[in-house]
Amino acid sequence: MAPETVLLAVDPGREKCGVAVLSPARVLDHRVIPTSGLVRFVADVLGERAVAWAVVGDQTSSGEVRKLLQAHFPGLAVVAVGEEGTTLEARRLYFADHPPRGWRRLLPLSLQVPPVPHDDYAAIALGQRFLAIREGRP
Repeated sequence: MAPETVLLAVDPGREKCGVAVLSPARVLDHRVIPTSGLVRFVADVLGERAVAWAVVGDQTSSGEVRKLLQAHFPGLAVVAVGEEGTTLEARRLYFADHPPRGWRRLLPLSLQVPPVPHDDYAAIALGQRFLAIREGRP
């Protein structure tokens, strides 16, 4: 059986990055890691899966992260994707996976902020945005 082709998405930051590994059908892995551990994480993913693209958000630390990935993984296609609106999309994705409990479920989600870093959900949003563009969806 041929290995599944996947997309690696990175929401870059100075101290931490959100990372996600996605196939066209599902999210395979996601987490928040220190930016200093990004190369190791990508090397591990590349050792396990056939990665077709690395998608990097185009805001904070984007240029540095893209250069880092291109320097360490010259065969990997690195693409910048617009981050506009991914923070709100990340909140929506986070709360879809972790619905508020107790009295918090009575508050509108638009008034809530996830209690933990959720940069990984921003990476998922970036990856889904890239896949939608490739498929010609708005």
